[in-house]
Order: sequence, then structure tokens, then C-alpha cells
Amino acid sequence: MHNIFIHEKPVIICDQVTENIRLQIGSEQLILMQEPDTKNMDALLHTLEDNAIHGYVWQSSHPESILSELMRHYEHCQAAGGLIVNERGEVLLMFRRGKWDLPKGKMDANETPEMTAIREVKEETGLHHIHIESRLTDTWHAYRLFEKEIMKQTHWYKMQFSGTELTIPQIEEDILDIQWIKPENISKYMRYSYPNLKTVFESAGYRI
Repeated sequence: MHNIFIHEKPVIICDQVTENIRLQIGSEQLILMQEPDTKNMDALLHTLEDNAIHGYVWQSSHPESILSELMRHYEHCQAAGGLIVNERGEVLLMFRRGKWDLPKGKMDANETPEMTAIREVKEETGLHHIHIESRLTDTWHAYRLFEKEIMKQTHWYKMQFSGTELTIPQIEEDILDIQWIKPENISKYMRYSYPNLKTVFESAGYRI
């Protein structure tokens, strides 16, 4: 299964519609399409700009072919980021451009995803006593930038903070606030976040 967000709307590509996907179809009003016609991919993608369309589930016996055709319509961008937990079990969230977000950024030349994730966390939060605990998941997010259609793949890692330094928001990256959030309060912040971050938290075992 591939869960991709295009204009912040989910497009799920799968070979079987599981019970979880059926629940998502019902709760998020997604449209189920069986064996979507890839020859009309441009038209399908264009419909996602319609406010009446909340997203799709594309079921196919060849989901990788559907994914390949979808990716052909975008320029690709690689990024990495971290879900950071402190010694009290609290999770770090940043307020940036009107949304609660996790630290992340584009990969530089000759960087591995792990190197990028560590660098971006340090730059955006001011925290330095961090280490990667485990790999979480990848998210796919499509957006338009200067008339170009971009597909960003972000590699996510769970990180542990063991220092005592205070957070320092990177103002030049439009980060206005950084807070440590108790796990039981995360869902409240996710209401004012990006849909693909729910996938990141769920992959780390949090109930959102």
C-alpha cells in the first residue's frame, strides 16, 4: 500500500481494500476507484484541486504500475526529518506557517537520509544531544512550487533527546514556537497540522 498526499488530500494505492482502508473511506469520504485508467492520470490529479473531492483509493492488481505512472507527473525531491522524544516521554512540535510541524528538510548532496535528519533537527530546534533510535516510515507529499509539480519523499526517524539545552526556533525558517507535548495531548495539536504527519506518529506507536 502507498499513502500519498496531493494538495494535502490522501491518495491510497493498494491491491486490496482492507478494513482499515474501508474505515478511512467512510470517515474521510474518499472515492474508491478500481483499476484506474492511467491514461487519464492528468485529469485524475486535476480533480484533487476540487474542494468537493476529499481523496481517492485506487485499487489495482498492479499497484506499482499505478504508482510509477503517478510519479512520472512530478519532479522528485528527497527530504528527511525526526520525531524527537525527551527523557520525560514528551514529543517535540514546532509551529511554522500556521501549522504544528516536525523538524525536516531537503537532503544536501552527498548526504544520507540519517545525516539530513540529524542536521535539520539541530538547525531548526537548536538541540544537539540527539541520536536516532529507529527508522519510522516515509511519507509522500505533492505540491506546486513556481508552476512546477513537486513530489517530496520524506524519510522519518524516531530520535531521543538526552541533553539539557533549551530549544531555539530557527526564525529564518519561519519557526515561531517549539513545545514539548505530552503524548496524551498530541491529537489536539494534529488538528492544526498536516495530514501526512498522522502517518508518522502512528508508525511510532501513538494513537492519533
